[in-house]
Amino acid sequence: MDETRGAHHVQSLDRGLAVIRAFGADAPELTLSDVARTTGLTRAAARRFLLTLADLGYVRTDGKYFSLTARVLELGYAYLSSMSLPEVATPHLERLSAEVHESSSVSVLEGGDIVYVARVAVSRIMTVSINVGTRFPAYATSMGHVLLAGLPDDRLDEYLAQARLDRLTSHTLTSEAALRAELAEVRGRGWALVDQELEEGLRSVAAPIRGRDGKVVAAVNVSTHASRTSLDVVRDEMVPRLLDAAERIEADLAVAPPSRATRG
Repeated sequence: MDETRGAHHVQSLDRGLAVIRAFGADAPELTLSDVARTTGLTRAAARRFLLTLADLGYVRTDGKYFSLTARVLELGYAYLSSMSLPEVATPHLERLSAEVHESSSVSVLEGGDIVYVARVAVSRIMTVSINVGTRFPAYATSMGHVLLAGLPDDRLDEYLAQARLDRLTSHTLTSEAALRAELAEVRGRGWALVDQELEEGLRSVAAPIRGRDGKVVAAVNVSTHASRTSLDVVRDEMVPRLLDAAERIEADLAVAPPSRATRG
């Protein structure tokens, strides 16, 4: 038994979830060998897990390739449906997108990534699709900067100690010192602007969403293309509307039923 795990740890469940996580946007279809290699399982073990998942309706296969079915969405739906955040935020995202004519989203921090929990898309501005459940590294996104800036110092130190600041574009902040300085500025001004750090041509601006206790629980953003929107327009026209949207979301969250309180 792994000494870092408690006596309660169910290894088979751990491995089964690892098989599901092996699939993704870059790997929608995998062979048995692919799954075994990605998860570190033997081919025999990987085969048992894949066939069990197929029996349960979470995986399909043509005999050679395996892929996830839409049923895996059930695994995340219980969490999302227990949150008031997506349903509260969506009308405000729709209004914000209509005002600025750009896509808007809400995300939360999970580990070292942001995870999208609500989105209103106006146009496709990225080479990868974004849906509820999409993840991006926090250090390279405007919502990530807002969420990291909202962490207590000890948790931010923990994140930076573990994070790999890979260079995703020529604009990506890849040093801890530079990222710390940027997060300090975000804390001070109350919003974050990321200019082509995640993807060339992509600009986004984000603001924090705070819960009843005043802590940052989520972030809301607007994304645009650098060729379409100047930095001055982002700062002067988008930021005020974004901050208004964040305030409206916070106001609605404050009166949401406590049993459906947003989780940070």
